Amino acid sequence: MSNVLVTGGAGYIGSHACKALKAAGFTPVTFDNLITGWQDAVKFGPFEQGDLLDRARLDEVFAKYKPIAVMHFAALSQVGESMSEPGKYWRNNVSGSLNLIEAAVAAGCENFVFSSTCATYGDQDNVVLDENSAQYPVNAYGASKRAIEDILRDFEASNDLRHVIFRYFNVAGADPDGDVGEFHQPETHLVPLMLDAIDGKRDALTIFGTDYDTPDGTCIRDYVHVCDLVDAHVLGLKWLQDGKGSRVFNLGTGSGFSVREVIDHSREVTNKAVPFNEGARRPGDCTKLVSGSQRAIDELGWKPERSTLKQMITDAWRWHQTGHYDA
Repeated sequence: MSNVLVTGGAGYIGSHACKALKAAGFTPVTFDNLITGWQDAVKFGPFEQGDLLDRARLDEVFAKYKPIAVMHFAALSQVGESMSEPGKYWRNNVSGSLNLIEAAVAAGCENFVFSSTCATYGDQDNVVLDENSAQYPVNAYGASKRAIEDILRDFEASNDLRHVIFRYFNVAGADPDGDVGEFHQPETHLVPLMLDAIDGKRDALTIFGTDYDTPDGTCIRDYVHVCDLVDAHVLGLKWLQDGKGSRVFNLGTGSGFSVREVIDHSREVTNKAVPFNEGARRPGDCTKLVSGSQRAIDELGWKPERSTLKQMITDAWRWHQTGHYDA
């Protein structure tokens, strides 16, 4: 089997990607520093512990496994933290990614699939964002991801490093088989926070901002199922293997849901009330982010089949009840 280096493969999205890669006939090699990932999530291929800021360690792993491609998920990703500690995000996300890209080029690994974000678009309300939308990130997280996109383009021009960039929206759900799921410490994502509140595992959910210019006053986001998301990444890898050129794809459903709507759907799925409080807005949060993903559907043949809000919450609830990793 062909090896694929998966950075952040012990994290939420990366672990699901490893399962999808194995099912597609690849051997995923997880490279993770375990700061936010879990070794218990590494179930589908070899594990190598290391940090992207350690170039020598990266060179060792490339030499050992000779991967045909890199699938790059590893990053700091908390918007609020990126507003208060921007240097941390530029250092970790950008410097670490530059190390990884240079190591890949040095090893002759010329296929690179990058996990970017809709946060590169910034706060553009009442429009459906597509790959040609202007990028105006409003926080260091989004700005760091945009910078990595630029780096990849420069290395394509100088070293023929072909890449697929995925800008995606809010990810939710879990592996329907229960092999891996979403578990962060600290937890910052809406759906697991909400399910914890339902179960009494934490205090009431806080809705950050109820005065946005939306029908119910809360932020609107486009949610995509994690399994649909990683299926697109495998399709992106095959796109590169087929010799096609570098490309950017948005991944979302084109439908946005407010925080209050997510709470309502959760009540329907779990048959339990969601305790919540109303709080102030968080710095850096956008009002509405909704994706246009027709390019991925048309060109990659992507089919986001599980990305209904009910299905995402159902799968997340199943994992929530049965599948946490050892903290």
